[in-house]
Amino acid sequence: MHTKYLATCLSTMCIRGRLSSQHMLIVEKLRRLLIYFSNLKETGLAPDKVLFVVVLKVCASLAGLEQGRQLHSDIIKRGFQSDVIVGSTLVNMYAKCGCTEDARELFDNVSERNVVSWNAMIAGYAQNGLGKEALDLYEQMKQEGMQPDNVTFVLLLKACASLAALEQGKQLHSEIIKRGFQSNVDVCSTLVDMYAKCGCPEDARELFDNMSERNVVSWTAMIAGYAQNGLGKEALALFEQMKQEGVHPNNVTFILLLKACASLAALEKGKQLHSEIIKRGFQSDVVVCSTLVDMYAKCGCTEDARKLFDNMSERDVVSWNAMIAGYAKCGCTEDARELFDNMSERNVVSWNAMIAGYAQNGLGKEALALYEQMKQEGMQLNNVTCVLLLKACASLAALEQGKQLHSEIIKRGFQSDVVVCSTLVDMYAKCGCTEDARELLDNMSERDVVSWTAMIAGYAQNGLAQEALALFEQMQREGTKPDEVTYISILSACAHSGLLDQGRYVFDSMCRNHGVTPTKEHYACMVDLLGRAGCLADADLFINKMPIQPDSVVWMTLLGAARNHGHVEIGRRAFDRVVKLEPKNAAPYVLLSNIYAAAGKKDELAKIRNQMKEACVKKMPGCSWIEDWWG
Repeated sequence: MHTKYLATCLSTMCIRGRLSSQHMLIVEKLRRLLIYFSNLKETGLAPDKVLFVVVLKVCASLAGLEQGRQLHSDIIKRGFQSDVIVGSTLVNMYAKCGCTEDARELFDNVSERNVVSWNAMIAGYAQNGLGKEALDLYEQMKQEGMQPDNVTFVLLLKACASLAALEQGKQLHSEIIKRGFQSNVDVCSTLVDMYAKCGCPEDARELFDNMSERNVVSWTAMIAGYAQNGLGKEALALFEQMKQEGVHPNNVTFILLLKACASLAALEKGKQLHSEIIKRGFQSDVVVCSTLVDMYAKCGCTEDARKLFDNMSERDVVSWNAMIAGYAKCGCTEDARELFDNMSERNVVSWNAMIAGYAQNGLGKEALALYEQMKQEGMQLNNVTCVLLLKACASLAALEQGKQLHSEIIKRGFQSDVVVCSTLVDMYAKCGCTEDARELLDNMSERDVVSWTAMIAGYAQNGLAQEALALFEQMQREGTKPDEVTYISILSACAHSGLLDQGRYVFDSMCRNHGVTPTKEHYACMVDLLGRAGCLADADLFINKMPIQPDSVVWMTLLGAARNHGHVEIGRRAFDRVVKLEPKNAAPYVLLSNIYAAAGKKDELAKIRNQMKEACVKKMPGCSWIEDWWG
């Protein structure tokens, strides 16, 4: 009777511990119960297999590997190792503690296995990032004639989602229908999640809409699918529908929605969510509060973010990181550094947030210096760190530091990461080492549009327009579609090398053949191309025919071309447009004064000087002036 009572207590605490694992009080009680169980021998009570099963679950929930191993020894001594439930729970314990090899050895040696045993091992693989092994084990499970249940399919779909293994996910979907699990709400919710994480939000939504029963997990899975695929507006719209249907959000729902608001800079919607979070009692959830801090910071409301941060009763490393990344993003690098230095615990995300803050604010030297401190403190960089530091090296043209990072990237095995390699290409190209950059590009096992564009931009920046055009053609032959940034790079290359016909062809092809809608940057490149070639009348006409309103950059480009070619009339028209858009900008006054000075127009030059004084525009340091005329 005593052991049954203890088992009931332990079981209750284990469930509570899993549901509220963030609460240290629950964890402490679980630990005390483990100590109490370890003292059973002194009380004369002999634990039965039910008690062993419950205590093993406690060990699994606490990742208490050493206690689990001791229990394993006791189980063998008492002859319970052949029991299928005890064996399955042992497998689960080892897997939850990260010991998948021990779990598999035990699983292979179990004399009798049921679906629970197989699920425990599949879960162990899936939860430890070994999705492929989980799917392979399922094949073995089928070969041995074991029938899967709904839990099996949930676990396997999660493995497919982690691997972005869409084809295997579709095969599992067919099996789910065949075995009649398509009406199970947990299975269907995980199917929605799988399709969304494999980049198929439309398929996920179709499945979601056809579900006969939907719970908060289903809705949250679909919201996550939209949020993770850059469809923040759709995620927020679905939340409104969720409320209309009377489904109450949980903490995960709010976390996802806040991230969607952050990505959209949707401050007002974020504030509404904040009110709902308070109303539903989630304001004490540390992860929800950390995501709120992140949302306010990314929306530029650093004061609100800091106020919320200061009022948090409990702060985790996520909240600190969010705050650092938000003070840094707004240019407050000193405040961000103060927060960073005061952190009691820092992870790689903390270091990355501070390094990013420096890099994004033009403080590349500080970013590289912080990396040296990071190494001294024994923190290992990840692929994100590499990308940030390489960008800092590129901005500084710090070739030697870039080469050292390249060696570190090879040492750590990040050379197969397409984003890291693309940034390496960009770094070498911006440091003037186009041959090294090209060799790296040619040896990449996988190339995306960013990789190709980095090399094209590198050629453009180094005056190698023909090489840029040749690579642009090769990129398309190999099946990679150019994006907006690619076209900006190739048009810039043509402009700087005076390749007027090629530039015109690329621009026309972009619009007609590739369906890329030109942006202001593309139009500015074309104005630059025409202006450098001396075709100022064509450039002026081109601007006037633009389907979008020209901005100051476009008019400044034309004004610069007019200065270079001494065209007074077009220069004056361009100047008038720029001044209307940016009345306090000194640069157009400088350019027009140079045009008048070169043309010998003293009266007009004096008028511009007076106009500038009347507008209270001050000359910027470093601007070029014709001193003879200004006196």
